[in-house]
Amino acid sequence: MKTQHIEIFFSTLQAANPMPVTELAYTSVFELLTAVLLSAQATDVSVNKATRKLFPVANTPQKILDLGLSRLEGYIQTIGLYRSKAKHLMQTCEILVREHGGVVPRQREALEALPGVGRKTANVVLNSAFGEATMAVDTHIFRLGNRTGLAPGKTPLAVELKLLKRIPKPYLVDAHHWLILHGRYVCTARNPQCWRCTVADCCDFKSKTPAP
Repeated sequence: MKTQHIEIFFSTLQAANPMPVTELAYTSVFELLTAVLLSAQATDVSVNKATRKLFPVANTPQKILDLGLSRLEGYIQTIGLYRSKAKHLMQTCEILVREHGGVVPRQREALEALPGVGRKTANVVLNSAFGEATMAVDTHIFRLGNRTGLAPGKTPLAVELKLLKRIPKPYLVDAHHWLILHGRYVCTARNPQCWRCTVADCCDFKSKTPAP
């Protein structure tokens, strides 16, 4: 993607959705951390369905610990890999209570030290909860970075670093939301809907799939 097209690309996405937010449901930083931890290899819809029942019962680190592993598994068993996720969440809650007074830390190093929390999860929390200009590269953003020519890279980290370098500063805080939503609903993996894409003229990819 040519540099002169990047401004148009993001200003167009911004005009269509001025205040983008994650589709995960949460009301606190800990709920967000929990939802993102549970969302690995799962849909936001499935996570929201589970947390809609979990959070009214246990929505703090101590309450999750009080719930116990077995009962926690019962609440999230509809989510893929729920046993390992439950274990990681319990371990994370233990650390939050023991080392952080039950509060989710704002430092990347502290976040990534939590079980089940990798760079992507830390980036989501730093961005959505604390308003930092981070780029959480999931499968959608990785695909868009390469397909559009905006930030080609062989690894999520490579794509992340290129996006942070190429995206104009005014758009950085919201950029990962726009890219995720665009990849989820328009620039889909198998059949990108270029015919209805508002930023198709900025993109390096040209679909051969005709409009329905």
